[in-house]
Amino acid sequence: MDLDTVRTFLAVADTGRFREAADELAVTQQAVSKRIAALERVLGVRLFTRTPRGAELTIDGQAFLPHARELSRVAERAVASVHRGSRPLRVDVLASRSAQSGLMRGFHRAHPEIDLDVMTLFDIETAVTAIRSGAIDASFRAVAAPGRPLPEDIASVRVLDEPLQLLTGPAHALAGARSVTLAQLAGHRIWMPGIAPGTEWAAYYDALVAEFGLTIEVTGPNFGSDALLDTIADTPALATFMGEPTRLVWPAGHGLRRIPVIDPVPVYPHSLLWHRDNPHPALNTLRAYLVGATPGHDAPGTWVPDWVRPR
Repeated sequence: MDLDTVRTFLAVADTGRFREAADELAVTQQAVSKRIAALERVLGVRLFTRTPRGAELTIDGQAFLPHARELSRVAERAVASVHRGSRPLRVDVLASRSAQSGLMRGFHRAHPEIDLDVMTLFDIETAVTAIRSGAIDASFRAVAAPGRPLPEDIASVRVLDEPLQLLTGPAHALAGARSVTLAQLAGHRIWMPGIAPGTEWAAYYDALVAEFGLTIEVTGPNFGSDALLDTIADTPALATFMGEPTRLVWPAGHGLRRIPVIDPVPVYPHSLLWHRDNPHPALNTLRAYLVGATPGHDAPGTWVPDWVRPR
């Protein structure tokens, strides 16, 4: 159905005259008559009756009127959904309780006028595909792992170095330590069932293992953070890594310990990815906020893989 004919029908119905509808639409009266005739042919009914007082809706015209108004509203919403700056800024974060999510909450507090859609995708390939298709505007990822350079149309900026901490149960051999060095962790079992092969976080922990001789186990299904915390609390032989800003809550009886890792401090590098041609006006605001809200990178005494480069 031609939306111009629907808008013309609404103009005639609202003004009651073909001439006034033509003036409102900035077309000729003949064009209005042709559009109404075309719409009547599509619908197979007469919509108006001409009288000395103007154009009056027929019974069929009255029945069609509320649907025509809805068609017009739907068309307006469809245009608005892709109009520059009118739709929410869509950003991918790794997890709802992650440091990335915390950054986005801070951005929302600083810029409440910007509509946000925050979602969670799986890996960097999925995120890049979504950025290139326009499904999302930006994504937080670790870039770039060896052999997987970003496409030329994808830009990135490093926005946050997240220090890792060791999480243990109360009976773990290191539970009483105020801090632990990476050298001290050699020989201890670090359990991280959420690491999936081929992801950027798998590349990060592979590099950490290779550099410091750690033992990271990924066996068993990933039942989520609650199951992970239960197991760490009950198993003296296991510990896990978690980001310092990560927000997790566990029962008081678990007695879990968060222990800083030092000498050096392993930091997980978060970068923001976006398409170089993305026109969303809020994207520049987000980038400026992230660069200003986070400290510098590669501080003395920290470690990141060799393949991490600020861009």
